[in-house]
Amino acid sequence: MRQLISRDRYEAVLFDMDGVITDTVSIHATCWKTMFDEFLQKWATRNAEPFRSFDVVTDYKLQVDGKPRYEGVRDFLNSRGIALPEGTPEDPPTAETVCGLGNRKNELVNELLASTGVEAYAGTIVFLKYLRQIGIKTAVVTSSQNCQAVLEAAKVDDLFDARVDGDVLVEQGLAGKPAPDSFLKAAEMLGVMPQRAAVIEDAISGVRAGAQGGFGLLIGVARKGNAEELKAHGAHVVVNDLAELLP
Repeated sequence: MRQLISRDRYEAVLFDMDGVITDTVSIHATCWKTMFDEFLQKWATRNAEPFRSFDVVTDYKLQVDGKPRYEGVRDFLNSRGIALPEGTPEDPPTAETVCGLGNRKNELVNELLASTGVEAYAGTIVFLKYLRQIGIKTAVVTSSQNCQAVLEAAKVDDLFDARVDGDVLVEQGLAGKPAPDSFLKAAEMLGVMPQRAAVIEDAISGVRAGAQGGFGLLIGVARKGNAEELKAHGAHVVVNDLAELLP
């Protein structure tokens, strides 16, 4: 592939984490399904309704992928016509609230990370090192509140100049993807105008966020076989692996 990212055109590249840097999408999808199916079973029994499980393809992609945890819970429940109290972030993972369900999902993620570990994509590591060698700044931008632990487990935490994660979103009251706030914050932290930065995403919500933020280049990573969807939502270029972007 021709050289898309060079110093004269872009000063920074902003990376989503799950599915772009680390192979953690399957972990999140599994934990979302476990948590929601536990709840949906109880809900169906209590309300004398048929049980309809969480679909790791359609429900994951449309309702929760790339979003802050509680927003994903809220959007999925809305899609099923289920209303629960919001609760608070301090709710126990057993609470039947939006925050309680989100905390249960986080508990499952931490258990799975501890037992299975995390791998970073080899092509992404090579591309990150290349960018830093040519003087382009890098940031990780994710809705995950497990970000630091995941990056450390994958041994790539030293490859980024800035980090905007779920904790930063909460602390600063920023909206999660598909709102552009998190990417704009990362660009601000790096001292770069959005037009001079590239965004790399594997989720529709993330590509939409980059488009809304006016970023100069949107690169989709089609690890889920969703190349056409990523293009339809604003990706200028779609690759299967970031090693394809090396000159």
